[in-house]
Amino acid sequence: QVQLVESGGGLVQAGGSLRLSCAFSGRTFSSYAMGWFRQAPGKERNFVAAISGTGNVIYHADSVKGRFTISRDNTKNTVYLQIDSLKPEDTADYYCAAGSIARPDAEYDYWGQGTQVTVSS
Repeated sequence: QVQLVESGGGLVQAGGSLRLSCAFSGRTFSSYAMGWFRQAPGKERNFVAAISGTGNVIYHADSVKGRFTISRDNTKNTVYLQIDSLKPEDTADYYCAAGSIARPDAEYDYWGQGTQVTVSS
């Protein structure tokens, strides 16, 4: 059974940076596409970024392009989300997910418990 554990969230001032991590276990990491999603208070969960198992296919949501970067290290079974130039509207719970296809509209089979990011103005 795949398990995903996010970390790296916290309280940060606008303009700052964070790197979120998601540790994967239970199966062969490189066989899974990985995605990041976020859910702001009172809003639906939205796609942020996705990366294929080999890392050669990457998508970022238009709303985060230029500020967010997804990456993975298959030797460490970890996917990352680098977030720069944080804005208050980036405040949300961030979730990683594992699936078979790295696409914004793909369905993901496994989800982490989330890590909270709060950006103060």
